[in-house]
Amino acid sequence: MKKTAVAPSNIAFVKYWGKKDEVLRLPENGSISMNLSNMITTTTVAFDPLFKEDSITINGIKEENDGNRAIKHLDLIRQRAKMTHRARVVTNTNFPRSTGLSSSASGFAALTVAAASAAGLALSEKELSIVARQGSGSACRSIPSGITEWLDGDTSNTSYAVSLYPPEYWDLCDVVAIVSTGKKDVSSTAGQKLVGSSPFFPVRCMHMKKKLEDVKKALKDKNFPHFGELVEAEALELHSIMLTSTPSLIYWTSGTLRIMKLCKVWRSEGIPVYFTINTGQDIHLICEKASVDALKKKLADIEEVKNIIVNISAPGAHLIEKHLF
Repeated sequence: MKKTAVAPSNIAFVKYWGKKDEVLRLPENGSISMNLSNMITTTTVAFDPLFKEDSITINGIKEENDGNRAIKHLDLIRQRAKMTHRARVVTNTNFPRSTGLSSSASGFAALTVAAASAAGLALSEKELSIVARQGSGSACRSIPSGITEWLDGDTSNTSYAVSLYPPEYWDLCDVVAIVSTGKKDVSSTAGQKLVGSSPFFPVRCMHMKKKLEDVKKALKDKNFPHFGELVEAEALELHSIMLTSTPSLIYWTSGTLRIMKLCKVWRSEGIPVYFTINTGQDIHLICEKASVDALKKKLADIEEVKNIIVNISAPGAHLIEKHLF
C-alpha cells in the first residue's frame, strides 16, 4: 500500500536539550513549540513484498542504507504492524536540511504518518506522536496542530505532544532568516550528549517547570512583549549550555550575531520582534502579523541573509492524496 503525508517543521519557544533515555528519546524537560506553515516535508511510503531492500530518496538523492535512521524507523513501524515488507520512501523538503531548522522534526513526522498508514496501522494522534518521537525527539511536536506542548513523561507512553492552541488562535509569525545553507558541524543528537558537561545545566533543569508555566500563561493572555522576552531569554539560556559544554558547541555565525543584536535596535525603533535560535546558525524572528512587512524590509538590507521564510501557525502532520511516485 502507498501513502503520502505532509508534516511541518516546528520552532520551539521552550527548548528541549538533553535526554533521560537515548533509545526512547525521552527529553530532560518538556517543551512548547509552534508548527510552521512554509517549512514542510512531503513523504511517500510504499511497502511491497516484491521489494528486495528498502530505498530512501531525499530531495532526489538516494541515501545509503547502512545505519540509516529512516530505515531504523521503518523497522519500528514494521514491528508494530507485524510485517516484513521492504519499503520505498521518497521525501522532498522545501527548506534547508541539517542547518538547525528542525528538518528532522518534519521529516520523521511525515515518515511516521505515511509509513504507519501504508503499513495498515490505525494509530491515534497520541500514538503517532510517540512513534515519531522515537525517530527524532522534536518530531513528536509536528504531529498535533498549531501550538503544541511535548509532555515531560518518564516513560514512552507518557512522553508525547498535545495541541495547546489551534493554528488560528493567535496571529504569531515566525520570520526565518537563512544566513547559511551549509550543514552544521555537530548534529543535535551528538550535541545533546554533552549537556552534563555544562556547569549551568543543573540550574536550567531546576527552573524548567516554572518557565513552561510562564510561557503558557503568556500564550493564554496573548501578552506578546512578555512572551517575546521569555522566548528570547530561553534561546540565550539554551546556547549558554552549548557554549559551556565540553567540547563547546558554537553554532552561530557572524550573520546570526548581527541579527540578534539588530533585534534590540528594531524594538527601539518600534518593531516588536524577538529572536530565537535552534541548534544551528539560522535565526527565527518571532513577531505578530502586523510587523512582518517592516521586518522583511529590514532583513532585505542585510548582506548575510540569503533567504527569508515567513511562517504562521500550521496544522500538524496529515495524509494527502498526491503521491511523489
